[in-house]
Amino acid sequence: MSAEKKTNAQVSAADHQFVFHSWSAQGAISPIPVAKSSGSRFWDHDGKEFLDFSSQLVFTNIGHQHPKVVAAIQEQAGTLTALAPQHASDVRNEAAERIVGVAGSKFAKVFFTNGGADAIENAIRMARIHTRKHKVLSTYRSYHGNTGSAINATGDPRRFPNEFAFGHVHFWGPYLYRTPFWATTEVEECARALEHLEQTIIFEGPNTIAAILLETVPGTAGVLIPPAGYLEGIRALCDKYKIMWIADEVMAGFGRTGKWFAFQSTNVVPDLITFAKGVTSGYVPLGGVVISEEISKTFDETVFPGGLTYMGHPLAAAAAVATIDVMKEEKMLENAASIGEKIFAPGLAELAKKHNVIGDIRGAGVFWGIDLVSDRKTHAPLAPYGGSSPAMNELVAACKANGMMPFTNFNRIHLCPPCNISEADAKLGLEILDKSLGEIAKYYTGE
Repeated sequence: MSAEKKTNAQVSAADHQFVFHSWSAQGAISPIPVAKSSGSRFWDHDGKEFLDFSSQLVFTNIGHQHPKVVAAIQEQAGTLTALAPQHASDVRNEAAERIVGVAGSKFAKVFFTNGGADAIENAIRMARIHTRKHKVLSTYRSYHGNTGSAINATGDPRRFPNEFAFGHVHFWGPYLYRTPFWATTEVEECARALEHLEQTIIFEGPNTIAAILLETVPGTAGVLIPPAGYLEGIRALCDKYKIMWIADEVMAGFGRTGKWFAFQSTNVVPDLITFAKGVTSGYVPLGGVVISEEISKTFDETVFPGGLTYMGHPLAAAAAVATIDVMKEEKMLENAASIGEKIFAPGLAELAKKHNVIGDIRGAGVFWGIDLVSDRKTHAPLAPYGGSSPAMNELVAACKANGMMPFTNFNRIHLCPPCNISEADAKLGLEILDKSLGEIAKYYTGE
């Protein structure tokens, strides 16, 4: 690796020449060249500073370069850098024990993967074998990853060119602001969404359905906080029809909503939990499935037909152990909850009074979504479903120019900073968003 100081132009040129990026036409993108990072910030090679309100792809839950986690990875590298999955490992055991510990008493074991998509793949496989049924139900407003079953379970348009897997059925989840159920209240939306799901189960055949797969809080689809009673209704339907509930906590888990897992804001528990991202803050790739006692026992005598070369990799396991420990020691879940309650909820409400393009706000902890519209009365989105628009492109450019990295999708902007962000930086992010929204006010066409 060259020690020569590089410029943005040099790094961008090499990136364009050698690197093939995901989800992109290669000639149409211009990635920010990142030189270093720390805490809630990163810098490009020319020294420009960005406040990271995206947590990259919503995974740096403990911020960038946390010294205790970096040290744990370094220490592990000096002892055991790599290990095949067929061996036992103390650090892998520690990681699994900690994850089961924060998941709750219903859960027994962890199957480790390399990321979220392969966690989804294996959770679906477990549910199918355990139930001896084949269909998987998931919502249209969802993203579950870009592997065979995961992308077919996904609802958003990235599914369209990838529909090759078997047994996937989609249904509508609750989303009052753009209700498919003609609801006028959260109570109506919840009841009608559950009735729609039950009818879908009946017409698909309960004896064919292995699992209902849900992002506990749909993330990329808009940070859609489920209405009160919805997850309880999911649990009741799963119990009634002998269906497994898979909670996709890849984005919502590990502190993002102010809880270890978002489902812990309710009094019900899923059968399987998929996780990734925040478990190591992305420092080393890791994902997995947290398995209930009941499903775990299925495989005491039955061979589980799956595995990955790097499952429970020692460096990743060490990063997970250290990440969970520092989240506890530094009370990051409590901080995330406080930031959401004291800074983001009131701050975004004030921005909505000032900027007509804000149509709807929802969120918890450090996980917030803002629907941007050109008309509040009609809810006309500022960009079409599945696409972007000049307005959204200008908003993203303004945020970056003003020193903040946003997370955007279609007509939405999401606020997803690290769980340990300071109150000062959270307020600074809102100030930058305020300024940037002002630069696209011309796109509002409503009254």
